[in-house]
Amino acid sequence: MVKTTRRQMLAAGVSAGALSLLGCTGTAPSTPACVRREGGRLTLNNETYRFAGANLWYGAYLGADAPYGDRPRLGRELDRLKALGITNLRIMASSEEGPLTAGIKPGFRTKESWNETLFEGLDYCMAEMARRNMKAVLCLTNFWEWSGGMMTYLYYTTGRYIDMNDPAHPWREFPDQNSDFYRSGAAISLYHDHVRHMVGRTNLVTGQPYRDDVTLMSWQLCNEPRPGVTAAVIDRALPDYYRWIGDTATLIRSLDGNHLVSLGQEGTMASGGREDVFAEAHKEMDYLTAHIWPLNWGWVDGKDLAGTWDAGAARVASYIETHIRLAEEMNKPLVFEEFGFPRNGELYDPEIPTAFRERFYAMIYKAVEASVAVNGPVAGSNFWAWNGEARSAHVDYRFQPGDTAYMGDPPHEPQGWYGIFDSDASMQEIIKAHVARVSTG
Repeated sequence: MVKTTRRQMLAAGVSAGALSLLGCTGTAPSTPACVRREGGRLTLNNETYRFAGANLWYGAYLGADAPYGDRPRLGRELDRLKALGITNLRIMASSEEGPLTAGIKPGFRTKESWNETLFEGLDYCMAEMARRNMKAVLCLTNFWEWSGGMMTYLYYTTGRYIDMNDPAHPWREFPDQNSDFYRSGAAISLYHDHVRHMVGRTNLVTGQPYRDDVTLMSWQLCNEPRPGVTAAVIDRALPDYYRWIGDTATLIRSLDGNHLVSLGQEGTMASGGREDVFAEAHKEMDYLTAHIWPLNWGWVDGKDLAGTWDAGAARVASYIETHIRLAEEMNKPLVFEEFGFPRNGELYDPEIPTAFRERFYAMIYKAVEASVAVNGPVAGSNFWAWNGEARSAHVDYRFQPGDTAYMGDPPHEPQGWYGIFDSDASMQEIIKAHVARVSTG
């Protein structure tokens, strides 16, 4: 456990100048450095940085010193991930508490106030990651409802909202209405308040400003921000969407000139397949992101994985190739920062085999390794997601208010749908073998 604060170090006679060397100063060869971008690659200490990573959205929740936290479990999960060779974690650094049915509670904020306990939970998580030489991508809001996200910001400013998958509102209505966020000055202002609060924060466990923390790899604007899903809505939203991206990137860099900035977008799937939108959206980003969800996107049938695998795998291969090509054309690194596949039969129990998931992970990892072999643009990957020792407490595998056995499967999803459990030995062997071939971080 990291307990030493800046105040304690100063009291012990460590100078402020010496403390500055703990950050991303780059003033001496022995000084820890931040991950940088140099053309089409990420670097760390002037060497190419590549990694095998995971998603651990709930890191701050486990780190909270509160009834909904579990610091001993956080330590165990980080140790398990470290033992696999995982060195990069993508974590939510936001959640907006409001009326959405699936929104996690408590949140990092309400409209009027901050939940300092949860911010300190993130502080603790970052300190524990630093002890294990891990890097973090911190996500600053969500397009989807499970952490509140943009729809909750719209609720804060208009009093109106819709739930995703509400029978009264077909699925397309949620993302299309969410695109109103990009042209709402009031909603963006509240979001930017959170950006300032988070990016400008000093970690109360380590005493170090986040802007100087070498554990941080990237600030990420949002999880899977889309300009809508209906073509007409996308066209209408694009100018405001691009403006939001540019203004937020500028704000982050004004507060922290040391760390990378990323978008968190799914790739061309986020804009109806339009490569021009992908390129423009990432113009001011330090690296490109892509997510791959064959079941969610209708490329395979979860109840007939054997019969639909070949066609789905072909679409996955094409999607990967497209984004590697775009990264080469834009001369920017690329991270496959989310990818997931169901257990056999689209069932959720940890005892269910993972044969098709193993094939899917092997396919993603093979593409990453092929790019690494030719010094290509792929810098790394983060699988979705780590469930670890968590198990669903309910026979229907659904998250219920008050549950604290957090999984990589967020509260709106079946618990066990995509996440990797600590008992998934064959999946873990695939991950470890991949780590041995690509990881430098």
